[in-house]
Order: sequence, then C-alpha cells, then structure tokens
Amino acid sequence: MQAARESPWLLLIHNIPPKPDYLRVKIWRRLQRIGAVAIKNSVYVMPRSEQAAEDLQWTVREITAGGGEASICEADFVHGLSDDEVQALFRAARDADYTALAREARAVGQRIRAGSKAAAATVQELEPVVTRLRRRLDEIAAIDFFDSLGRQTAEGLVANLERRLRPESRPDAAPDGLASAQWRARTWVTRKGLHVDRMASAWFIGRFIDAQARFKFVPARGYQPQRGELRFDMFQAEFTHEGDRCTLETLLARTGLEDAGLQAIAEIVHDIDLKDGKFARPECAGIERLITGICRAHRDDESRLARGCALFDDLYASFVRQAR
Repeated sequence: MQAARESPWLLLIHNIPPKPDYLRVKIWRRLQRIGAVAIKNSVYVMPRSEQAAEDLQWTVREITAGGGEASICEADFVHGLSDDEVQALFRAARDADYTALAREARAVGQRIRAGSKAAAATVQELEPVVTRLRRRLDEIAAIDFFDSLGRQTAEGLVANLERRLRPESRPDAAPDGLASAQWRARTWVTRKGLHVDRMASAWFIGRFIDAQARFKFVPARGYQPQRGELRFDMFQAEFTHEGDRCTLETLLARTGLEDAGLQAIAEIVHDIDLKDGKFARPECAGIERLITGICRAHRDDESRLARGCALFDDLYASFVRQAR
C-alpha cells in the first residue's frame, strides 16, 4: 500500500473577539513575524514544517489566553487556490518586505555619498543603521520560504553598504581578468527556478569564462557549497547582486571584460530583474515576454538554461552586428 502524502500546508483558523483591540494587533504582528500569510480574514497559511507547527501552536496559546479560539489544520488545496497561487502569496509578501528594505538601503547609500565617502563622523552615525538593516534582512530571509526575487537586490544593497563603511581589500575586477584560472574547471551553483538574471549569468559564464563550465541547481535555503564550486545569484554567493548591480553586471565588472554588446545585455537584464527602470532599454518588454514564455513552457532548469542560452546568443549577435 502506498503511503499517504503529507499535506504541504498548515492552516491557522482563529476567532478573536473584537475587544480589546490590542490582542488582534498582537496576533497580527506575531503572524507577520513568523511569515504566515492570510488567505481569508481569519485564516492564515504556512508551509508545513516542524518550526511552522511550533510557531502556530504558540500563536494558538496566545489567542486562547486572550479569550479567543483557534485551530491548526493540515491542508491540501483541492478547489480554488492552487499550490502555485499560495506560493505566489508568500513571494509577494516577502517581495514587499525586501522592497521596503531596499528603499531604505538606497537612502542610506545616498547619505554615505553626501558624507564625503563615509567620513569618520558619517561612519559612526550610519554603522548602527546598516547593522539594523542587516538584522532586518536576516529576519526576512528566515521567513522567505519560496525564494522571492527581491532578496538578491536587498542583499546586494546591504552588502554594498557594509563594504562602503568597512572597505575590503578585494578589487572590483579579477587581477588577471578572464585569464584567471581560479574560475575555470569549476561547478557553478545557483538557485533552482532559473529566471532572467540566472539565465543570463549562466550564459555569460559558459560563453565568456569557461566553455566547459558545469552548472548545478540547488534549493535557495540551506545549501552548503562543496569543494570546487562557485555560487552565483544566491545568498552569500561569490557572484551576486552588489549595490544596485544585478548578478550579470557583477560578473561583467569582476571579469573586467569591456564589450558594448555585453553591456547592453547587462542593462536589459538589470531593468527586467530589478524593475527600477535605470537604463530604460527599449528591448526589455520583448525579452521579458520571451523569458516568461521559457519559464512557463519548461519547468526543469536544464531546459530553461538551454533555451535561455540560445536566446542570449542571438541577442548578443544582434548587438555585435549593430556595432559593425
């Protein structure tokens, strides 16, 4: 007999008395803190895990201690919401958190620039602010159950602030440029679910860094790199968002390769990935539609990468021909 599949979700269903107001506010804040999202006014969902079960059990205790009622259910969504739609709710919630954090980080970056390259007084003033941003980023990442796109942007901005307040010795580009042997004969690791920045970065790695590069797609959370691996476009990666650069821009800067076609592609990827309109490239809408089509038609990352590489090969060829 085949074992029954575990339900992927936990639901908290509660009935909190309207008075006093503080209990409703307290429970709402707690649910926000543990990463639950609302699917109805009194129904919250979390991905099933031991930690989620414990968090929800404590929430139930707080509700009942305050005179309310609450239950925890294991759930499968059969009609109405699909699992993909529920995951989209989690991503949207975390993207909103990352967007707010990124906005604050950019404002701090402007203050650093206004302070004459982080003079001593400016550093002393802003270090606790950047420390708080890092702590908040870690809190959001801890409840980012489905790898929201905004994480890499926020991580890059906060890491850039940390570098500017406490400069490191690492140069922006590799000393030997593309001839650097340390980037060859490696396995390049990135998050599952390839999208535009990871597709373009993998294409760049395979075409301009190492034609024999191997790629590995792993869960975004908890992966421990192995010997001989380089990570890109993921948390604590060797190559990822830095400041307001997307990962492809970081790769291009670190390799020191100057190429007008690559720069144009990096600007397109930046505008699609970060959605900040920095370069206002006219090609963005069409390329974004093609990337969306690739992702919808191909669920596995190997197929997405193959299609993405063909797309960026042709796009690069169009810029090379324009330059002639």
